[in-house]
Amino acid sequence: MEAKAKERPYRLVDQIPEEEVHAAERYLEYLAEHCDPFIRALMPAPESDQPLSEEDREALNEGRRALVEGDVVTDEELRAEFVRA
Repeated sequence: MEAKAKERPYRLVDQIPEEEVHAAERYLEYLAEHCDPFIRALMPAPESDQPLSEEDREALNEGRRALVEGDVVTDEELRAEFVRA
């Protein structure tokens, strides 16, 4: 049953307008990270002491630049986009 339940979201992805793909991706990442009980259980764990890779540093810098430049949306804006869809 779960496989069939996941078929519809996959079909919907193909219908998302190109300009909304990034918002959809961010929302799906949020759901994947915060709705998984295992991930929620890990959230209070201490941060890793492993060094960041160059790719990690670039991703963090990209996110920080987006924040500084205001290239962000609020949770309310994101939810509103999905309600309209």
